[in-house]
Amino acid sequence: MSDAAAPPAAAGAPTEPKVTPRRFVAFAALVFGMFMAILDIQIVASSLGEIQAGLSAAPQEIAWVQTSYLVAEVVMIPLSGFLSRALSTRILFTISAGGFTLASVLCATATSINEMIVFRVLQGFIGGGMIPTAMAAAYTIFPRRLMPPVMAVIGLTVTLAPTIGPTIGGYLTDIFSWHWLFLVNVVPGTVATLLAWTLIDFDEPDFPLLKRIDMLGLAALAIFLGSLEYVLEQGPVDDWFESKTIATLAVVSAVGAVAFFWRAFRVKVPIVDLYAYVDRNFAVGSLLTFVLGMGLYGLTYLYPLFLARVRGFNALEVGETMFVTGAAMFLAAPIVGTLARKVDQRILIGGGFVGFVLSCVELLPITSQWGFWELLLPQVLRGVSLMFSMVPINVVALGTLAPEHLKNAAGLFNTVRNLGGAFGLAIINTILNQRTDLHILRLREQVIWGRQAAEEALAGLTQRFTPSLGSDAELAAIKKLSALVFREALVLAFADVFLLIAVTFSVCAVLVLLVQRPRLEPAGPAH
Repeated sequence: MSDAAAPPAAAGAPTEPKVTPRRFVAFAALVFGMFMAILDIQIVASSLGEIQAGLSAAPQEIAWVQTSYLVAEVVMIPLSGFLSRALSTRILFTISAGGFTLASVLCATATSINEMIVFRVLQGFIGGGMIPTAMAAAYTIFPRRLMPPVMAVIGLTVTLAPTIGPTIGGYLTDIFSWHWLFLVNVVPGTVATLLAWTLIDFDEPDFPLLKRIDMLGLAALAIFLGSLEYVLEQGPVDDWFESKTIATLAVVSAVGAVAFFWRAFRVKVPIVDLYAYVDRNFAVGSLLTFVLGMGLYGLTYLYPLFLARVRGFNALEVGETMFVTGAAMFLAAPIVGTLARKVDQRILIGGGFVGFVLSCVELLPITSQWGFWELLLPQVLRGVSLMFSMVPINVVALGTLAPEHLKNAAGLFNTVRNLGGAFGLAIINTILNQRTDLHILRLREQVIWGRQAAEEALAGLTQRFTPSLGSDAELAAIKKLSALVFREALVLAFADVFLLIAVTFSVCAVLVLLVQRPRLEPAGPAH
């Protein structure tokens, strides 16, 4: 094997990979599998009520339809680097795509919440192997000079899938039933499985590596990330450490983290190789994608929440409004792919972060009357900015790594982005709850007895309800006024969260100064 650090012009340097139709179609299958796995995180978000009714589940149980998938997936993603080296891209992706498809069928046939949770764990864990595989394979299939447009495709997949998930879920549930949230995976999943097995041929398995698997490291990884994901998902709901379960799992996660990192640096063949963090671009790129994950998943959560709780939109109306961001991403992807080959990636990342800040600033005057048209510009800005950030971050983070480190690095990189989303959602939910309570207290002072405006509003509401409710009109008016106070407090809390996201992105934008511009040429021997 030639020296991975040798310059491309040196004797014996590797030639650039040749893109063939066979490999191009194989890459398309990889990307589509990646899209399905990410899409299934959010596709159930807008239809949890229908699933709850169909399975006769309790309100506190239905959240596990999403949480169980995320917990299982976040464990598999970093593990995929080791499995891809041991089994090869062909075998790992075929197993992942086929298993994901089978698990989707099982989810659609579930008759109880317990069955659904088990099947979602299988779906998330098996399908998680598809997410980083496509990113790592891109550097084997395509020459480095083509990475910007290739990463534009991957960046579009990563950002578009969670964004349009609620839209697709809303349409499927509205037109058919919640079962089709899972059945929709069957045909494309089968096709992706067959294409992967037939066409992927760009690496070989290393089966002896399976005999050296670090079982203690694997157990520590599962305990660390699984417990952490649960704490972040359920913490805001259970009031964090007021819950014994959350407190216990936080300690378990910390112990698992210590054990995992101890094994990672001690054993010769760790379950997850952390060597990639020696590369400055990868380390900084991971921090940037962590922040980007907070914004990507955070606003994908906040928009539907606002439209549903404040405006009273149904799943279909929420999906139609959210489609704007997906359309903006789709239109921006080819532009970013072209610019990333000609413009310094650091400029694009900085511009993307600035655009994301502006999209949040545009939301600060939000009121309870905002709908599609008021949210149009912020959504367009968000979609374009995500593409301008995501694509060059992918290029700079992985572009300076030698090929032998790419599989592990891709798993780590995707894990960090997902954890960023989990941390972001936990912080957002906590702040939203706290600020809503604070604003309710402040607004309550404006509607107490004796204030003319409050008494006039109460009298007007009472008069409106009297013809239909008679003596109960005053009580109904008080309830209505209380609901209005809560709604306005919630809107003010949304504005506070948008400001927090804008400040976070403004501060983290300085990380771009630490990035070195990667060379768009071979970094070492192809594997």
